[in-house]
Amino acid sequence: MLKGCLNGGRGRDSHPAVPLSPAELAADAARCAALGVGAVHVHPRTGEGVESLRPAVIADAVVAIRAAVPGLPVGVSTGAWIEPDPLARVAAVRAWTVLPDFASVNAHEPGAEAVAQALHERGVLVEAGLWTVAAVRAYQRWRVPVGRVLVECMADSPEVALADAAAMLDALGRGGPAVLLHAEGARVWAVLGEAVRRGLDTRVGLEDTVLLPDGSPAADNAALVAAAVALGAA
Repeated sequence: MLKGCLNGGRGRDSHPAVPLSPAELAADAARCAALGVGAVHVHPRTGEGVESLRPAVIADAVVAIRAAVPGLPVGVSTGAWIEPDPLARVAAVRAWTVLPDFASVNAHEPGAEAVAQALHERGVLVEAGLWTVAAVRAYQRWRVPVGRVLVECMADSPEVALADAAAMLDALGRGGPAVLLHAEGARVWAVLGEAVRRGLDTRVGLEDTVLLPDGSPAADNAALVAAAVALGAA
């Protein structure tokens, strides 16, 4: 499965085609779905462009995407940078009026298991975000069912990112939830290629990179998805 990660924490200062509003997210989701993505991950924003977990903000984005691409799974982030207080993150999840299909929870963040539990109780598939081997160990102590594991390679160089990926995958072992392997910045395409080689899910989009495999600027999310599909990621 190739997932489109449409915006993340980027603003228009990073790339002019970053989708921010519900309508923009929906339009990009439709373009990417037509190219082969099996799901989209978005960071919904307020009218001022600020990431938010507020019920109305989540609902507006999810409803718009579902209207544009019925049946396409839609996920959101619960990153601590959006709401630093773990109790407030749990309260936000419990207050959502429209539920995404899945949501990511970074295992290294304070209160991660409680946030995952709140998502599970509401019927939202939990994605455990793992950045290090230590985070893998923390996730393995969770008592919450997880539907997908995100192995996220955060190292600066592609070589170190690939080594980190191998270490985290080894620590995870076999027989668990589906694994999605990805990276950010200069590491994206090397790690995406490794995911293809291993037969793992992966993702691409302006959240993770603004450059195509040849280093040239990507016009938009659709261009990044098309490049990933050409590399065999879908």
